[in-house]
Amino acid sequence: MTSEQEPRPGSAVSAAELAADRDLDSFRRRARAFIRENLRAIEPEERFGLMRPKLSDEEELAAVAREREVQRLFYDHGFAGLCFPEEYHGRGLTPAHQRVFNEEIVGYEYPGRLQAPTFSPCAAVLLECGTEQQKRRHLPRILRGEEIWMQFLSEPSGGSDVAGALTTAVREGDEWVLNGSKIWTTGAWWSDWALCLARTNWDVPKHRGLTVFILPLRAEGVELHRIEMLNGLKDFCQEFLTDVRVPDSDRVGEVDGGWTVGTRWLFHERMLHNSPFVTMPLGTGYSGTNPAMLVDVARAAGTLDNPRSRDLIGEARVLDLAREALAGRIATGIRSGRMPDQSAAIGRLFTGVAATRVTTIAFELAGATAAAWAEGDGTLAEIGNDFLMRQVSCIGGGTTEMARNVISERVLGMPREAAFDRDRPFRDVPRGARNRL
Repeated sequence: MTSEQEPRPGSAVSAAELAADRDLDSFRRRARAFIRENLRAIEPEERFGLMRPKLSDEEELAAVAREREVQRLFYDHGFAGLCFPEEYHGRGLTPAHQRVFNEEIVGYEYPGRLQAPTFSPCAAVLLECGTEQQKRRHLPRILRGEEIWMQFLSEPSGGSDVAGALTTAVREGDEWVLNGSKIWTTGAWWSDWALCLARTNWDVPKHRGLTVFILPLRAEGVELHRIEMLNGLKDFCQEFLTDVRVPDSDRVGEVDGGWTVGTRWLFHERMLHNSPFVTMPLGTGYSGTNPAMLVDVARAAGTLDNPRSRDLIGEARVLDLAREALAGRIATGIRSGRMPDQSAAIGRLFTGVAATRVTTIAFELAGATAAAWAEGDGTLAEIGNDFLMRQVSCIGGGTTEMARNVISERVLGMPREAAFDRDRPFRDVPRGARNRL
């Protein structure tokens, strides 16, 4: 199907309805009616829990397929890509419209697996840094749920130092040949495309020799391995790239200019829940531990009337309110130019620390059942595992330690952290024997 033949967003509704969407109240009424008529109401516990192995592979694939369908419903009814430009099949509306939709979708199914990293950071990076051809090829398909994207950043040897990438890209005519490995890619086994950061120059300092590429995950030479966690979860993947050929037309940004793209990439990753490109029910953001569910936890534990329990529930609620207020302030400040883009790290830091605390509060409320539970313990089951996994909230999406560095150096203007590899050709930076060139 050519771009001229592709369905336009909102094809299932009238032009008059789409035009009326400019008014927020009209948009809210139409969004509310659409959600209640087309989407399944979910029970709060369906999305409660941190990285729990709830689904079989078959059930996971079915859930992904359903979320693609929901995303297509959004598109057909004019609710996909609310803040994406119209020329790429978005609606060209405002962040206020996205917030309204996020408010109205609370309590209903939504395509959560498609939001991060497909919409933010990947689609946001393409929109900001991609070529016109790349944007017209991929953004409409993303908005229709036809393409799910991953980010190939982390490497087995790199930790949080994504600029220290060892995956190589060597140019051969109009193609690049990629070799290396990426890791901790959640959901890569059911996804379609990736943004991949690779090293194209070893003779300059590490930040100056990187390039970003668009990579199809089913390309020849891409091998995906699923990583089984201690609790049985197998969402994380490691990818091995062996002589993977990528056309130069799928390069994003300038050769050796990948860190310029990468800076915006990390900005959009930190923005996530504050991003105008993401559809996510308001209040989501505690990595599965929803503060509203804490009342049910205390009730199930028989401690709801305990003053200490009420204090803990109140603490979690205050953290939730503070997070929402902070998110709004940061988003408004960045859009207006009163705050630097790097201020997104403030929201990332608060969200990670607050998520860890709220998960701990759930553990404290659950009492002895948090340490030993039976299958029939309902809301209380698995809270102990959530507690053991709580630091994931401070690691995934960029560590809170990195966020602290960004805040201190780039927001507050404090002296930069000492680095032994600064202004040194990356080829000459000492590494382990296995990684030495």
